[in-house]
Amino acid sequence: MSNREHWSFSAINQFLRCPLQYYFERVLCLPRASVGSSLVLGSSVHNALAIYHRSLESNTRVELNQLRDCIRETWRAEIGRKKIEYKDGETSDSLIDQAITLIELYAHGPPPTNIVSIEKRMTVPLHNSDGEILEKPMVAVADLVTRLEGSIHIIEFKTAAKAYSEFEVSSSLQATCYVNAGLEMFGEIATVEYTVLVKTKTPKIQRMKTRRDENDLGRLGDLVETIEQAVEAEAFYPVESTMNCSSCSYRRECVEWKPKRVSDAKEKLVPLNGVRVCWPN
Repeated sequence: MSNREHWSFSAINQFLRCPLQYYFERVLCLPRASVGSSLVLGSSVHNALAIYHRSLESNTRVELNQLRDCIRETWRAEIGRKKIEYKDGETSDSLIDQAITLIELYAHGPPPTNIVSIEKRMTVPLHNSDGEILEKPMVAVADLVTRLEGSIHIIEFKTAAKAYSEFEVSSSLQATCYVNAGLEMFGEIATVEYTVLVKTKTPKIQRMKTRRDENDLGRLGDLVETIEQAVEAEAFYPVESTMNCSSCSYRRECVEWKPKRVSDAKEKLVPLNGVRVCWPN
Protein backbone atom coordinates (compact mmCIF):
# COMPACT_ATOMS: atom_id res chain seq x y z
CA MET A 1 0.00 0.00 0.00
CA SER A 2 2.87 2.41 0.84
CA ASN A 3 4.33 2.05 -2.70
CA ARG A 4 1.03 2.81 -4.41
CA GLU A 5 0.86 6.08 -6.33
CA HIS A 6 -0.81 8.67 -4.17
CA TRP A 7 -1.32 12.34 -3.53
CA SER A 8 -0.12 14.28 -0.51
CA PHE A 9 -0.63 17.83 0.65
CA SER A 10 3.02 18.63 -0.13
CA ALA A 11 2.61 17.41 -3.73
CA ILE A 12 -0.64 19.33 -4.24
CA ASN A 13 0.77 22.47 -2.68
CA GLN A 14 3.97 22.22 -4.71
CA PHE A 15 2.03 22.04 -7.97
CA LEU A 16 -0.12 25.01 -6.99
CA ARG A 17 2.95 26.98 -5.94
CA CYS A 18 5.09 26.17 -9.01
CA PRO A 19 4.17 23.46 -11.54
CA LEU A 20 7.71 23.48 -12.96
CA GLN A 21 9.25 22.71 -9.58
CA TYR A 22 6.73 19.87 -9.26
CA TYR A 23 7.88 18.60 -12.66
CA PHE A 24 11.57 18.66 -11.75
CA GLU A 25 11.10 16.91 -8.41
CA ARG A 26 8.14 14.56 -8.87
CA VAL A 27 8.15 13.74 -12.59
CA LEU A 28 11.82 13.87 -13.52
CA CYS A 29 12.82 12.91 -9.95
CA LEU A 30 15.81 15.25 -9.96
CA PRO A 31 17.62 15.27 -6.61
CA ARG A 32 17.60 18.48 -4.63
CA ALA A 33 21.05 20.05 -4.56
CA SER A 34 20.27 22.00 -1.40
CA VAL A 35 17.63 22.52 1.26
CA GLY A 36 16.46 25.72 2.93
CA SER A 37 17.53 26.33 6.52
CA SER A 38 13.93 26.84 7.65
CA LEU A 39 13.06 23.31 6.49
CA VAL A 40 15.93 21.85 8.49
CA LEU A 41 14.92 23.82 11.56
CA GLY A 42 11.35 22.59 11.16
CA SER A 43 12.48 18.98 10.79
CA SER A 44 14.66 19.18 13.89
CA VAL A 45 11.80 20.60 15.98
CA HIS A 46 9.35 17.99 14.62
CA ASN A 47 11.71 15.14 15.49
CA ALA A 48 12.13 16.44 19.03
CA LEU A 49 8.37 16.92 19.40
CA ALA A 50 7.78 13.29 18.36
CA ILE A 51 10.19 12.08 21.07
CA TYR A 52 8.48 14.28 23.66
CA HIS A 53 4.97 13.12 22.69
CA ARG A 54 5.98 9.45 22.69
CA SER A 55 7.30 9.86 26.22
CA LEU A 56 3.89 11.23 27.24
CA GLU A 57 2.10 8.38 25.47
CA SER A 58 4.22 5.75 27.25
CA ASN A 59 4.17 7.66 30.55
CA THR A 60 7.96 7.83 30.67
CA ARG A 61 10.13 10.81 31.48
CA VAL A 62 12.19 12.50 28.80
CA GLU A 63 14.96 14.91 29.73
CA LEU A 64 15.36 18.21 27.95
CA ASN A 65 18.93 17.19 27.10
CA GLN A 66 17.50 14.34 25.01
CA LEU A 67 15.40 16.80 23.03
CA ARG A 68 18.38 19.12 22.59
CA ASP A 69 20.51 16.18 21.37
CA CYS A 70 17.78 15.20 18.90
CA ILE A 71 17.85 18.68 17.39
CA ARG A 72 21.65 18.66 17.07
CA GLU A 73 21.62 15.18 15.52
CA THR A 74 19.04 16.23 12.93
CA TRP A 75 21.25 19.14 11.89
CA ARG A 76 24.35 16.95 11.68
CA ALA A 77 22.48 14.45 9.52
CA GLU A 78 21.17 17.14 7.16
CA ILE A 79 24.58 18.81 6.85
CA GLY A 80 26.04 15.43 5.91
CA ARG A 81 23.42 14.82 3.22
CA LYS A 82 23.17 18.09 1.29
CA LYS A 83 24.00 21.75 1.21
CA ILE A 84 21.92 23.97 3.48
CA GLU A 85 20.89 27.38 2.13
CA TYR A 86 21.16 29.96 4.93
CA LYS A 87 19.57 33.40 4.96
CA ASP A 88 21.67 36.47 5.71
CA GLY A 89 22.90 36.42 9.29
CA GLU A 90 22.02 32.76 9.89
CA THR A 91 24.44 30.04 11.00
CA SER A 92 23.85 26.42 11.93
CA ASP A 93 24.69 27.21 15.56
CA SER A 94 22.26 30.13 15.75
CA LEU A 95 19.46 28.06 14.24
CA ILE A 96 20.16 25.09 16.51
CA ASP A 97 19.92 27.45 19.49
CA GLN A 98 16.65 28.82 18.11
CA ALA A 99 15.20 25.32 17.67
CA ILE A 100 16.23 24.38 21.22
CA THR A 101 14.58 27.52 22.59
CA LEU A 102 11.34 26.63 20.80
CA ILE A 103 11.27 23.03 22.00
CA GLU A 104 12.02 24.08 25.57
CA LEU A 105 9.20 26.62 25.44
CA TYR A 106 6.78 23.93 24.27
CA ALA A 107 7.99 21.33 26.79
CA HIS A 108 7.50 23.76 29.67
CA GLY A 109 3.87 24.33 28.68
CA PRO A 110 0.85 22.13 29.44
CA PRO A 111 1.31 18.70 27.80
CA PRO A 112 -1.31 17.27 25.44
CA THR A 113 -3.55 14.58 26.90
CA ASN A 114 -5.60 11.64 25.58
CA ILE A 115 -3.10 10.93 22.83
CA VAL A 116 -4.52 8.67 20.10
CA SER A 117 -1.51 8.53 17.77
CA ILE A 118 1.77 10.27 16.91
CA GLU A 119 2.89 10.86 13.34
CA LYS A 120 -0.07 8.80 12.15
CA ARG A 121 0.21 7.86 8.47
CA MET A 122 -3.22 7.69 6.87
CA THR A 123 -3.79 6.41 3.32
CA VAL A 124 -7.36 7.30 2.39
CA PRO A 125 -9.52 7.81 -0.71
CA LEU A 126 -10.42 11.19 -2.16
CA HIS A 127 -13.79 12.04 -3.68
CA ASN A 128 -14.93 14.92 -5.84
CA SER A 129 -18.01 17.09 -5.33
CA ASP A 130 -20.11 14.53 -7.22
CA GLY A 131 -19.14 11.83 -4.73
CA GLU A 132 -16.94 9.97 -7.23
CA ILE A 133 -13.85 8.29 -5.78
CA LEU A 134 -10.58 9.33 -7.40
CA GLU A 135 -8.21 6.63 -8.62
CA LYS A 136 -5.21 7.80 -6.57
CA PRO A 137 -5.63 7.99 -2.78
CA MET A 138 -4.16 10.58 -0.46
CA VAL A 139 -1.51 10.02 2.19
CA ALA A 140 -1.57 12.34 5.19
CA VAL A 141 0.76 12.13 8.18
CA ALA A 142 -0.70 13.82 11.27
CA ASP A 143 1.86 15.09 13.77
CA LEU A 144 -0.41 14.39 16.73
CA VAL A 145 -3.94 13.03 17.14
CA THR A 146 -5.75 13.40 20.45
CA ARG A 147 -9.29 13.01 21.67
CA LEU A 148 -10.57 16.26 23.11
CA GLU A 149 -13.98 16.37 24.79
CA GLY A 150 -14.88 13.12 23.04
CA SER A 151 -13.93 14.33 19.54
CA ILE A 152 -10.92 13.69 17.33
CA HIS A 153 -8.42 16.51 17.39
CA ILE A 154 -5.63 16.61 14.77
CA ILE A 155 -2.69 18.85 15.66
CA GLU A 156 -0.25 20.19 13.07
CA PHE A 157 2.97 21.74 14.37
CA LYS A 158 4.57 24.61 12.48
CA THR A 159 7.68 26.72 12.96
CA ALA A 160 7.18 30.19 11.51
CA ALA A 161 8.87 33.57 11.44
CA LYS A 162 5.59 35.26 12.40
CA ALA A 163 2.23 34.35 13.85
CA TYR A 164 -0.42 32.84 11.59
CA SER A 165 -3.47 34.86 10.59
CA GLU A 166 -7.05 33.67 10.88
CA PHE A 167 -7.28 33.58 7.08
CA GLU A 168 -4.18 31.34 6.76
CA VAL A 169 -5.74 28.79 9.06
CA SER A 170 -9.32 28.98 7.76
CA SER A 171 -8.18 28.63 4.13
CA SER A 172 -5.44 26.06 4.71
CA LEU A 173 -5.63 23.18 2.24
CA GLN A 174 -3.53 21.06 4.58
CA ALA A 175 -6.26 21.22 7.22
CA THR A 176 -8.77 20.01 4.61
CA CYS A 177 -6.48 17.07 3.82
CA TYR A 178 -6.34 16.17 7.51
CA VAL A 179 -10.10 16.37 7.93
CA ASN A 180 -10.59 14.15 4.88
CA ALA A 181 -8.13 11.62 6.29
CA GLY A 182 -9.60 11.79 9.79
CA LEU A 183 -13.13 11.15 8.50
CA GLU A 184 -11.96 8.02 6.66
CA MET A 185 -9.82 6.74 9.55
CA PHE A 186 -11.96 7.63 12.56
CA GLY A 187 -15.42 8.04 11.06
CA GLU A 188 -15.93 11.61 12.23
CA ILE A 189 -15.16 15.18 11.24
CA ALA A 190 -12.07 16.20 13.17
CA THR A 191 -11.08 19.59 14.48
CA VAL A 192 -7.65 20.68 13.24
CA GLU A 193 -5.38 22.75 15.45
CA TYR A 194 -2.31 24.59 14.25
CA THR A 195 0.26 24.85 17.03
CA VAL A 196 2.70 27.43 15.71
CA LEU A 197 6.13 27.81 17.32
CA VAL A 198 6.81 31.42 16.38
CA LYS A 199 10.47 32.34 15.87
CA THR A 200 10.21 35.97 16.93
CA LYS A 201 12.78 37.70 19.14
CA THR A 202 10.68 36.62 22.08
CA PRO A 203 9.47 33.17 20.93
CA LYS A 204 5.86 32.24 21.55
CA ILE A 205 3.40 29.44 20.91
CA GLN A 206 0.21 30.15 19.00
CA ARG A 207 -2.73 27.75 18.88
CA MET A 208 -5.50 28.16 16.32
CA LYS A 209 -8.36 25.78 15.54
CA THR A 210 -10.29 25.29 12.31
CA ARG A 211 -12.99 23.01 10.94
CA ARG A 212 -14.11 21.76 7.53
CA ASP A 213 -17.31 20.25 6.16
CA GLU A 214 -18.29 17.85 3.40
CA ASN A 215 -18.35 20.63 0.80
CA ASP A 216 -14.71 21.40 1.55
CA LEU A 217 -13.79 17.73 1.08
CA GLY A 218 -15.57 17.59 -2.29
CA ARG A 219 -13.78 20.76 -3.38
CA LEU A 220 -10.45 19.16 -2.40
CA GLY A 221 -11.25 16.23 -4.68
CA ASP A 222 -12.21 18.61 -7.51
CA LEU A 223 -8.90 20.41 -7.10
CA VAL A 224 -6.86 17.21 -7.15
CA GLU A 225 -8.81 15.95 -10.15
CA THR A 226 -7.99 19.16 -12.03
CA ILE A 227 -4.30 18.95 -11.09
CA GLU A 228 -4.23 15.36 -12.37
CA GLN A 229 -5.56 16.59 -15.72
CA ALA A 230 -2.89 19.30 -15.84
CA VAL A 231 -0.13 16.78 -15.03
CA GLU A 232 -1.41 14.41 -17.71
CA ALA A 233 -1.38 17.30 -20.20
CA GLU A 234 2.18 18.17 -19.08
CA ALA A 235 1.13 21.70 -18.18
CA PHE A 236 4.32 22.56 -16.33
CA TYR A 237 5.47 26.18 -16.15
CA PRO A 238 7.44 28.39 -13.75
CA VAL A 239 5.82 30.68 -11.21
CA GLU A 240 8.56 33.16 -10.45
CA SER A 241 8.43 35.00 -7.14
CA THR A 242 10.73 35.85 -4.27
CA MET A 243 9.09 33.22 -2.10
CA ASN A 244 9.31 30.47 -4.73
CA CYS A 245 12.72 31.16 -6.20
CA SER A 246 14.93 32.41 -3.37
CA SER A 247 15.53 28.95 -1.87
CA CYS A 248 14.60 26.70 -4.82
CA SER A 249 17.01 23.84 -5.51
CA TYR A 250 16.15 23.83 -9.21
CA ARG A 251 17.21 27.36 -10.16
CA ARG A 252 19.70 26.16 -12.77
CA GLU A 253 17.22 23.75 -14.34
CA CYS A 254 14.58 26.49 -14.34
CA VAL A 255 16.85 28.93 -16.18
CA GLU A 256 17.61 26.26 -18.79
CA TRP A 257 13.96 25.19 -19.13
CA LYS A 258 12.21 25.35 -22.48
CA PRO A 259 8.51 24.54 -22.93
CA LYS A 260 7.51 21.53 -24.98
CA ARG A 261 6.33 22.42 -28.45
CA VAL A 262 3.47 20.78 -30.30
CA SER A 263 5.60 19.20 -33.02
CA ASP A 264 2.87 17.56 -35.02
CA ALA A 265 0.43 20.48 -35.04
CA LYS A 266 -1.28 21.13 -38.33
CA GLU A 267 -1.83 24.71 -39.31
CA LYS A 268 -5.35 25.96 -39.32
CA LEU A 269 -5.64 29.38 -40.83
CA VAL A 270 -8.37 31.33 -39.13
CA PRO A 271 -9.10 34.94 -40.08
CA LEU A 272 -9.02 37.27 -37.09
CA ASN A 273 -9.41 40.98 -37.79
CA GLY A 274 -7.80 40.46 -41.15
CA VAL A 275 -4.84 38.54 -39.65
CA ARG A 276 -4.29 34.85 -40.32
CA VAL A 277 -3.69 33.01 -37.05
CA CYS A 278 -2.25 29.50 -36.75
CA TRP A 279 -4.09 27.25 -34.28
CA PRO A 280 -2.69 23.81 -33.30
CA ASN A 281 -5.01 20.81 -33.13
